[in-house]
Amino acid sequence: MTRRHFTITGRVQGVGYRDWFVAQARAHDVAGWVRNRSDGSVEALVEGASDILDQLATAARHGPPAARVANVAVTDAATFEPLAGFMRHPTQ
Repeated sequence: MTRRHFTITGRVQGVGYRDWFVAQARAHDVAGWVRNRSDGSVEALVEGASDILDQLATAARHGPPAARVANVAVTDAATFEPLAGFMRHPTQ
């Protein structure tokens, strides 16, 4: 299993991006969470098979129809936070 941290920028708040991301993550059967950031970005921590996370990163670059994604930065995550299921966290 691989863990990756996603930071998505652009017009990604107020357009249903988090709910869309939750649906994508659950469809790909990965664990983790997604939340808005106070700087206007969306952040996610995702755990799953490497090839599945690559597919999710590709999908994240498009997002839902109302989103205008400028960038998706994906880095390996070195956290040991236990992850089960996929949830939406409050803005931080």
